[in-house]
Amino acid sequence: MTRAARVVPAAPIPQECRRMSRRTRPDNSMQGIPEATIARLPLYLRSLYALADRGIASVSSEELAAAAGVNSAKLRKDLSHLGSYGTRGVGYDVDYLVYQVSRELGLTQDWPVVIVGVGNLGRALANYGGFASRGFRVAALLDADPMVIGSMIAGHQVCGADEIESVVAQYGVLIGAIAAPAVAAQGICDRLVAAGVTSILNFAPVVLSVPEGVDVRKVDLSIELQILAFHAQRRSVVRVPSHPDSDLRSRQGGRRGTLQSVGTTGNSGTRGTLALDGDVTVAEDTEVDDTDVGDTEVDDTEVDDTEVHETVAVNTVAAEAVGT
Repeated sequence: MTRAARVVPAAPIPQECRRMSRRTRPDNSMQGIPEATIARLPLYLRSLYALADRGIASVSSEELAAAAGVNSAKLRKDLSHLGSYGTRGVGYDVDYLVYQVSRELGLTQDWPVVIVGVGNLGRALANYGGFASRGFRVAALLDADPMVIGSMIAGHQVCGADEIESVVAQYGVLIGAIAAPAVAAQGICDRLVAAGVTSILNFAPVVLSVPEGVDVRKVDLSIELQILAFHAQRRSVVRVPSHPDSDLRSRQGGRRGTLQSVGTTGNSGTRGTLALDGDVTVAEDTEVDDTDVGDTEVDDTEVDDTEVHETVAVNTVAAEAVGT
């Protein structure tokens, strides 16, 4: 008699493995995620890393949205594209969400990067420690300056720019960073693309032309500073201090849009000077010292009668306007 084989139940999957297991998704899932959502995923990831460093295990959508600088409704919609909906009353598991976002961004594998141009900016990029912790590894440094080629920077020996093709093939580079002058950027870009690089981070102040299937991200610090200058200028509002004794309208006198006599009275009588109250600047009343007027010497020069009559006519018209 043949005995039936005993079936041994499989051991339960640990909670960590269940949580970190990958869901079955179509291969073109990334194509269904909006570009705007993809652009915000690194913001969420940076905030999640900060929460993890502080030992926070779970976070609500409101807290994560505030840390990333977006509204909570937009964050929940973005994360729903990843298949993550959180737990009501608990929020999102920080470690698992780090894994989900990193997986979608392709950061669960190592990405070799080549930097072309090792001036001040290129050296700073080569020495930046944040690349390694985010899944990026500087594979090689290249430059066209004979004085720099062969030197050691950040643990890498600088190669000549004529070795772009061989370096890309040797390290399997798909991402290249251009930190060269603008005049040389397009040529470097063409060679990187021809060698097989499909993603380029451009720090040169020039727009690169690339074929279809190649992605370019441009970083121009001067443009960012100009945008900040625009906002700083708009906030710099010049305020005119108010008069300490009385309101501006009372100093100008009368109602808005009325004609006022601004002349002074002295030994010479009332002058026929007119001023508009309102948006037009009004001349302030000026006190005239009678003593100064009396002491003024009168010139005995003969005056043309025609000029006198014209002056009287102008003053008469002005007086009539005031009366009206």
